[in-house]
Amino acid sequence: MLNNSESFSRPPSKQEFAATFLLVSRISFWVQLVLGGISGITLLLASFSRNVTTQTSNAGIGFGIFLAIVGILLLCFRVYWAFRYRKLAKLLQTPNSQNHPKREDVIQNLRIGLIVSLVGILIAFIASEATVAIILGKTLAQPQGVAIYQPENVIRSLDIFVMLANVNMVGAHFLGGVTSLGLLYWVEE
Repeated sequence: MLNNSESFSRPPSKQEFAATFLLVSRISFWVQLVLGGISGITLLLASFSRNVTTQTSNAGIGFGIFLAIVGILLLCFRVYWAFRYRKLAKLLQTPNSQNHPKREDVIQNLRIGLIVSLVGILIAFIASEATVAIILGKTLAQPQGVAIYQPENVIRSLDIFVMLANVNMVGAHFLGGVTSLGLLYWVEE
C-alpha cells in the first residue's frame, strides 16, 4: 500500500489522471463562467450607465474598459478551453484506448490554456492598475469637505464597475492558470 507521498511521486495512471482532469475541468469551467459572467455584467452596467454619456477629459477609464473587453474575450476563450478539457477527460475515460487522445495532445492543450490564462492575468492586471490609478487621481484631486465643481474629478459608478470587472477577471484567469499548471505538472511527471 502506497502512502500519500509515494502516490504523488509516481506518475498518475491514465484513469487517475482522467478522473482528476474531469473534476478539475468542471470546477474550473463553472468558476470561470461565473466570474466571467459577473465581469461581463459589470462592464455592461458600466457601459449603459447614464454617466457614460457625460464627457470627461479622462481617457484612462476608456483604456481600462478596452483592456477589460480584451480580458473578457480571452476569458470567453478560456471558458471554452475548460469545456474542451472536459471533453478530453471524457475521451480518456472511454474503454476503447484507441479513442484516447495522445499524451502530447493533452500536454499541448494544457499549455495553450496556461498561456491564455497568463496573458489574461497580465491584461486584467494592467487594466486594474490603470483604473485604480485613475480613481486614486480623482480622489486626490478632490479637496476635502468642499463641493466639487469639476466633473472630471467626480468618482463615478462607472469607475468602480470597471475596477470590479477587472478584479474578477484576474481571479478567473488565475484559476484557469492554476488548473492548467497543476494538471500540466502532474501529467509531465
